[in-house]
Amino acid sequence: QVQLVESGGGLVQPGGSLTLSCVASGFRFSDSTMSWVRQAPGKGLEWVSAISSGGAGTTYADSVKGRFTIFRDNAKKSLFLQMNNLKPEDTAVYYCQNGAGSRGQGTQVTVSS
Repeated sequence: QVQLVESGGGLVQPGGSLTLSCVASGFRFSDSTMSWVRQAPGKGLEWVSAISSGGAGTTYADSVKGRFTIFRDNAKKSLFLQMNNLKPEDTAVYYCQNGAGSRGQGTQVTVSS
């Protein structure tokens, strides 16, 4: 079965950085477009970023463009999100998502002083 396991979240001060990781199994990771989505407290899911199966194509939500970088390692079936210059409004549970819409359990990111 599909499994996506996120990690790397935590508490960070505004302006800080975090790198999220997601390890995938149960599907052909190297054939799948992958995304990061997030859910802030009391709000719906928000798409953050996506990367093509080979890693050459990336897209970002305007709210994170220039601050976040998505990348992947197909040999390790892993997806990453490098987050710099974090803002309080980035506080959310972050999920990785495969092309079929499956998501992991998420990892909490809290940006606060």
